[in-house]
Amino acid sequence: MTDTSQAAEIENDQETTIYDELPDAPPKKQLKLTWTGKLGVGVVAFWVIMVFIGPYIAPYDQAEILDMDSYLPPGAPIDGGGTHWLGSDKNERDILSRIMWGARMTVGISFVATLLAYLMGVTAGIAAAVKKGWTDMILSRINDAILSLPTIMLGLLIVVALGSSIPILIGTAAVIYASSVYRIARAYGQEIMVMDYVESAQARGETIWWIIFREVLPNAAMPLATDFGLRLVFVVLFISSLSFLGLGIQPPDADWGSMVRSNLEAMQFAEGWGVLAPIWPALAIASFTIAINLIVDDISAKSGGDLAKKMI
Repeated sequence: MTDTSQAAEIENDQETTIYDELPDAPPKKQLKLTWTGKLGVGVVAFWVIMVFIGPYIAPYDQAEILDMDSYLPPGAPIDGGGTHWLGSDKNERDILSRIMWGARMTVGISFVATLLAYLMGVTAGIAAAVKKGWTDMILSRINDAILSLPTIMLGLLIVVALGSSIPILIGTAAVIYASSVYRIARAYGQEIMVMDYVESAQARGETIWWIIFREVLPNAAMPLATDFGLRLVFVVLFISSLSFLGLGIQPPDADWGSMVRSNLEAMQFAEGWGVLAPIWPALAIASFTIAINLIVDDISAKSGGDLAKKMI
């Protein structure tokens, strides 16, 4: 072997050793879910689909009276043909159809209200964290005043004063839960604003808008998205609670909370499997909220679902 060949081989070995010491390029970020998280995604996807197509594939209209008997059991035949697969309610309407119609009201309204709450809360929270000073103090004091009031009581006061129309329900839920979003967004914003990369951007002379959209929001996006799921659960329960009290979605529109309330008498007066009339909409609420929690827990829980471990 010539000296030139030996030198080339030694050089290649040295290069290999140098590159072996370098860390591998990080893989593309991908969210990993366990089987419980995937189950939650499947249930949530089912109800989201029902929001869009439920009224079109429901066997009957949400307000259609089909029989002369209340609280018929699941599988009972319908006069003139057909079957009550989940039974009938107090007013002789098909429960399965009303649950499918109610998904649009309960899930759809809650999602819009949560999205609006995040638009308001994140905007105000990031503004307070970035601007500081009087902006932070004023926004925080207003937010503390809203948080000091019980959620249901504040919702009842607003709905009783302004009415229970769908826009009022959405706006009420959005304002109430935007206060919680504000605190989270402000906390993350303050934490990110003291990071070295933000100080470097400020030293380079980057504008405040550049820092917000290129540094603060991208680094707070995943924690806020995780909290969005939990906040959606709270809004679903809030809207359902108002409907249960008779101040939410009004008849003849169907939503799951009002269906539970209107069929509670079945627990006392219905015979056989007809007592399940209020259970079916309650199960719909439970299935959606539990599925959301499964997804959030799988992403953020410390035991096997830590967010940093999931983003690989």
